[in-house]
Amino acid sequence: MLYFLDSTSGIKKIIPSVEQVKEKIVQDEMKLNSYFDAFLRSLLDYTPKIISAFLFLLFGLWLIKRMARLSEKAMAKRHLDVSLRTFLRSLISIGLKIILIITVAGMVGIGTASFVTILGAAGLAVGLALQGSLSNFAGGVLILIFKPFKVGDNIEAGGETGEVKEIQIFNTLLLTADHRTVILPNGPLSNGTIINNTRHGNLRVDISITISDSDKLEQVLTILNNVLDHHPRVLKEPKPGIFIGKVLEGCLNINIKPYCKPDDTVLLTSELYKEFYHALAQEGIKPAIPQRVVHKG
Repeated sequence: MLYFLDSTSGIKKIIPSVEQVKEKIVQDEMKLNSYFDAFLRSLLDYTPKIISAFLFLLFGLWLIKRMARLSEKAMAKRHLDVSLRTFLRSLISIGLKIILIITVAGMVGIGTASFVTILGAAGLAVGLALQGSLSNFAGGVLILIFKPFKVGDNIEAGGETGEVKEIQIFNTLLLTADHRTVILPNGPLSNGTIINNTRHGNLRVDISITISDSDKLEQVLTILNNVLDHHPRVLKEPKPGIFIGKVLEGCLNINIKPYCKPDDTVLLTSELYKEFYHALAQEGIKPAIPQRVVHKG
């Protein structure tokens, strides 16, 4: 080791000896060896986990793709709307991939609790912010899956009656008889009462006429049956019914209940009233005029 003489503080060391340098090198080498050994041990410990996680990731991606295809085929068999099929397939694929990534991260030792918590909090915030829209979205999905009605059906719902022109994810569009377009939100629509006038394939028309109780009832019934038998809009099955009502103020009420196609209800009602009255008039039978007897006190 070299020294120099300082007049103020005495002898000071300025250069370390060769032995000290060698000792320092040996200590650094031992530290490097320990770090390298620790790295090798960690690598040997984590390599099987990484390989298994990688293989699990590849298998999971293949399985998710397969499940998405199968789900789309199942939805196609149910004749779901194309836009709904595409949306649901993307939703299933993205959801399963998120679950796969979280699972793979847990396999390699990455903590996933905080990540899951953040996702849950974000989902809750979005759900609360879009509560009404999500309700309509869920209602639209239910309508498209279970199909209580389809495009072209005539329905009564939400206080409105009309033909279904379009079923969207959030709303359903109706066209009323007076050509008003009514937009019904799918949330309340799916949870409310829906009357489908078209689904069964036919509708019953209720017609009521009155005659004098002094007229020949059998002749009247024959005339009415003859009109029903020859009218082209009246369905043969189910058979129309004619029912005798109550006598009120000198009048006999007769209820006629024929069946027709849903689109013919208005025309059939008008035509039958006209033909009934003409046929009865030809036989000298006129509509009854209610009679009211007033007693003087």
